[in-house]
Amino acid sequence: MDPRLTITRNGPLAEIMLNRPDKRNALDMGLFDALAAAGDSLKGATGLRAVILHGAGAAFCAGIDTAEFLRMAQSLATVKAEMLAPARGQPNRFQRPVTVWAELGVPVIAAVHGVAFGAGLQLALGADFRIAAPDAKLSIMEARWGLIPDMGLTQSLPRLMRADLAKELILSARVLDAPEALALGLITRLAEDPLAEARAMAARFAQLSPDVLRAGKRLVEETWTLAPGEGLSIEAALQADLIASPNQIEAVTAGMQNRAPKFTG
Repeated sequence: MDPRLTITRNGPLAEIMLNRPDKRNALDMGLFDALAAAGDSLKGATGLRAVILHGAGAAFCAGIDTAEFLRMAQSLATVKAEMLAPARGQPNRFQRPVTVWAELGVPVIAAVHGVAFGAGLQLALGADFRIAAPDAKLSIMEARWGLIPDMGLTQSLPRLMRADLAKELILSARVLDAPEALALGLITRLAEDPLAEARAMAARFAQLSPDVLRAGKRLVEETWTLAPGEGLSIEAALQADLIASPNQIEAVTAGMQNRAPKFTG
């Protein structure tokens, strides 16, 4: 694992920290691959209930390291081939660090402070929740470099905001302060200490059945942008799997006995 990315497991909680503070946690290909590998390593982890993404130092993530543009230019044919290689509907190497978090069967929380620019904001948007400091700055900044966002933004942004607002942010590359980002739906909530608030949220999730965490996340991931009616069979199937399952029975029993539940999985 790249030493600039750390994974800390504390009981039901895992924390993924970008640890490149001297570069405001800017991403290069090594960190791209490390993020994707970290997400893959947590799939199906026993006892895991939530994951937190955060950054060391003064920022969450300032985007792609500008030096990476120069390296990409030296192997442009390879870069383009990697972009276009996956089968339709599958993420490429550059999208995988963001899309992998939707594949985890537990909530993923991004704790955002300082800046989340470009790739950094796309990474935060790949989480299920974003808790940001009131003075955080966010931007879909790719247009400044003559590019469009291409790290899975098409999967996250349609669930969060109107198309005209998304176009304005993509085309202008303007920097948002956290209150405006909250009003636009890019942020879940503000907190003076985003990491502490993320840990508190994760602790609440840790009290729930892992089956509920998995099914509730799938319910939204698989239905939120479907046409009216198309999600009904999905929610019915997810609920049918939960009813009378061991963890569902334990939830009811614990509630009736006024005690903390003891879930498995």
